[in-house]
Amino acid sequence: MASATSVIAWGSGEDGQLGLGTYEEKEWACVVEALDPFAVRSVVGGSRNSLAICDDGKLFTWGWNQRGTLGHPPEKKTESVPSLVKSLANVKITQAAIGGWHCLAVDDQGRAYAWGGNEYGQCGEEPSKDDSGRPVRRDIVIPKRCAPKLTVRQVAAGGTHSVVLTREGSVWTWGQPWPPGDIKQISVPVRVQGLENVRLIAVGAFHNLALKEDGTLWAWGNNEYGQLGTGDTQPRSHPIPVQGLDDLTLVDIAAGGWHSTALTEEGEVYAWGRGEHGRLGFGDNDKSSKMVPQKVNLLAGEDIIQVSCGGTHSVALTRDGRIFSFGRGDHGRLGYGRKVTTGQPLELPIDIPPPEGQFNHADEEEDGKWIAKFVACGGRHTLAIMEWKADQEEETE
Repeated sequence: MASATSVIAWGSGEDGQLGLGTYEEKEWACVVEALDPFAVRSVVGGSRNSLAICDDGKLFTWGWNQRGTLGHPPEKKTESVPSLVKSLANVKITQAAIGGWHCLAVDDQGRAYAWGGNEYGQCGEEPSKDDSGRPVRRDIVIPKRCAPKLTVRQVAAGGTHSVVLTREGSVWTWGQPWPPGDIKQISVPVRVQGLENVRLIAVGAFHNLALKEDGTLWAWGNNEYGQLGTGDTQPRSHPIPVQGLDDLTLVDIAAGGWHSTALTEEGEVYAWGRGEHGRLGFGDNDKSSKMVPQKVNLLAGEDIIQVSCGGTHSVALTRDGRIFSFGRGDHGRLGYGRKVTTGQPLELPIDIPPPEGQFNHADEEEDGKWIAKFVACGGRHTLAIMEWKADQEEETE
């Protein structure tokens, strides 16, 4: 039974990442009932796992756990029901991120934590090496402090690297920021030069975005599909301005595995990077990669307030609480009740029961409707926070 605020999930469930107590995939939205007793404020989808942060700062994780990515000893390789990260129960977590096989979190005091795979130093510890100098797998199964000298506002995790934004507006990174073998990994935070007064960061598999207070968007990292938005496919080791956004007022950014999006104050979406499977939302016949940001005209007029990018799909949230999804459709990750791949953004059907006490048995009609408040794409699954909006009684004179 859904509560007045519920987390829903759909898509691949083979690692338990949907949190439904099973390992089945779902082609339509289902309620994560284990989270109903808690007031969830945000959710994050990883490649094979998920997490939720509650209003009181409690952190729940579920899904794939072979690398300790759930934040507690991996007694089971996978967990299909959300569980509390007990080692962080005494701090108030405000934001978190999931990378390739590691996680980051920050509390209300600006302290950052990391756990999971650390062979490239992505959790902030010097990784061990074998006799040939290659990194040796060493998992950190219990969250521990990282970047202890920084007061952190936001954390973001890539495939094998980590990025944090400080409260002062500077950006720091560590781990393996490029595909393994391309550059030497570092386990100690290094400041990203050329970035000050940053408001928001977003990180893909191996590329990074930073939105500055002055509204300019900067990018660096891998660029083989044009995901940096620089008009070419040349990688950048230092931030460079994203092209084609100069006259826009940006309010949010998101990075998928190999694609990027930016959201304007007017609720318009711009997308660029890898276009395969239609993840950019430009239509079924336009799945090519884009080297510079282009407006997603198929979402024009929808007043979008949030976009989330997954590995090969994307989800957009409207101001009035509707969800549009597009991209690769296998495993049901688009939530249409069928495994369709489409570059055409389609509105998600939400067919979940009303919360207890919100059903009018007299006329068998629901006394309200579900509206989405937050969306999060994972690798092959999707999460959303839904809120029940009761019908307002007509005013009587």
